[in-house]
Amino acid sequence: MLSVKGTYKDGKVIIQQEIKTEKPINVIVTFLEEVKTPGVRRLDINKFSFKKARKLLEGYKGSLSDAIIEERRSAV
Repeated sequence: MLSVKGTYKDGKVIIQQEIKTEKPINVIVTFLEEVKTPGVRRLDINKFSFKKARKLLEGYKGSLSDAIIEERRSAV
């Protein structure tokens, strides 16, 4: 495993040193500073209730899993 420093700006990661590889390799980017992402909503586990979720889905006749998969596919 290799660690290198870089900067993230305008949707791109700029690495401070050139890394030569024979083939494409997978990487993991870790943001070392707190990042505020406007408009990203996350589930607050403290506010989640299975009872309320079941109540909301009471009349739903389709597959919730299929609906979520389709929603995520259309977002890509």
